[in-house]
Amino acid sequence: MSLPLEGLSAIVTGAGRGLGRAEALELARLGAAVVVNDYGQPGRDGSGEASAEPAEEVAAEIRATGGTALAHTGDVADFHQAGALVELAVAEFGKLDILVNNAGILRDRMVFSMAEEEWDSVIRVHLKGHFNTIRFAAAHWRERSKAAGGPVYGRIVNTSSEAFLAGSAGQPNYAAAKGGIVGLTTSTALALAKYGVTANAICPRARTRMTEDVFAGLARPEAGLDPLAPEHVAPLVGYLASPAAARINGQLLVVHGGMVAVVERPQIAAKFDSKQETFTYDELDTLLTAHYAQRPAGETFGAAEVLGLKRG
Repeated sequence: MSLPLEGLSAIVTGAGRGLGRAEALELARLGAAVVVNDYGQPGRDGSGEASAEPAEEVAAEIRATGGTALAHTGDVADFHQAGALVELAVAEFGKLDILVNNAGILRDRMVFSMAEEEWDSVIRVHLKGHFNTIRFAAAHWRERSKAAGGPVYGRIVNTSSEAFLAGSAGQPNYAAAKGGIVGLTTSTALALAKYGVTANAICPRARTRMTEDVFAGLARPEAGLDPLAPEHVAPLVGYLASPAAARINGQLLVVHGGMVAVVERPQIAAKFDSKQETFTYDELDTLLTAHYAQRPAGETFGAAEVLGLKRG
């Protein structure tokens, strides 16, 4: 019996640790050849000596179980290095089939205290990093489709966040970047559908090195798998990368702790028409003031209820 991703090749960014590592291992388990990307310095072993690059450690872990993998240590937020990453996958495996964008950083601070560098760095790594790899992968699939005279196989899985869905007061940079990724995903989904490529985004909740402080107040269980373990997220990524998910495109899904929730697209809550050619201040005051007087105090466009989702 063949594996669902057998014969396919994948890139996973930010895959040296945490969520990206779990995703890379899952794609390999399902049969994909994987380029493990992670930008960072080598770790340290128990004696304090420098150890292998995290990307190479994960690639070696995949190879040790009989899979195919290689490491790439470039910065995906750099346009040219992202291009080299896609070129590496194509050169080594003949083509690229799956792109999983996961690389990211946190620089949390309230908006009134945030430094310019804290804003720029998070937008650069998350949003620009997603764009960079998508841009080169999309060009690859478009060229292949033209040569084939029809659709080819392509899967993009992007990483958004509940910080975008619910609003996170202490993460204006992160929430903005993750919201931008959703817009990038839906635009990409429409642009590449005719080439046979799908693009979807996930909002994972996982305890990783990056989110260690975020979930510091949530204790790990004494037995069983941690509800915040990255291993809860990886199977959805593997599924979205598979042929079975061909009809899923431009979607947003929340995933954590044995639960997957499909997020509905925005709905129109109310519509008002002007009585004349255009609105006047007084007319808007009459209509909108009355409308919002009936809405719950403190309600925003953010969907805070998503934070209460759990298995059960």
